[in-house]
Amino acid sequence: MVKFYRIAINGGSKVKYYIITLLIIIFDQVTKWTVANSMQLYESVQVIPGFFWITSHRNSGAAWGILEGQMWLFYLVTLIVIGVIIYYMQLYKDSYPWLMVGFAFILGGAIGNFIDRIFLQEVIDFIDLNIFGYDFPIFNIADSALTVGVILVIIIMLIDEMKNKGKKVNE
Repeated sequence: MVKFYRIAINGGSKVKYYIITLLIIIFDQVTKWTVANSMQLYESVQVIPGFFWITSHRNSGAAWGILEGQMWLFYLVTLIVIGVIIYYMQLYKDSYPWLMVGFAFILGGAIGNFIDRIFLQEVIDFIDLNIFGYDFPIFNIADSALTVGVILVIIIMLIDEMKNKGKKVNE
């Protein structure tokens, strides 16, 4: 049993990033299902006064409701993003663990919202924040995962670029 566990952790190191993706998808879909089945549309529950609400909202567009109703475009872009991310996950599977985590978050977020678009023709949003007086657009776990993933990928790329510039200067 211990050998299998080691193989699953060490030998399956490439798989763990897809497990992260799967966990994000599950968490995203469970939270959306919970909101959709326990709240009326536009119903809002205050969690932290003046800062955080759970608000049942639907979005048939992209971020901030742009391109509303253009489902064919979202399908196409999402399929391309999923393909590109899986390609890069395979390309960099043996290096850059934080880059792989970033890719896993992007993949999980993209698939989470894609599921909504396919089955509902809209995305369920519910995280409603007011940050320093700014009423931030309502979002969901998939949106959060996408944002965190993109930030991680950018940070890793910048770090790698700085390392490579240092090597080029010293050579």
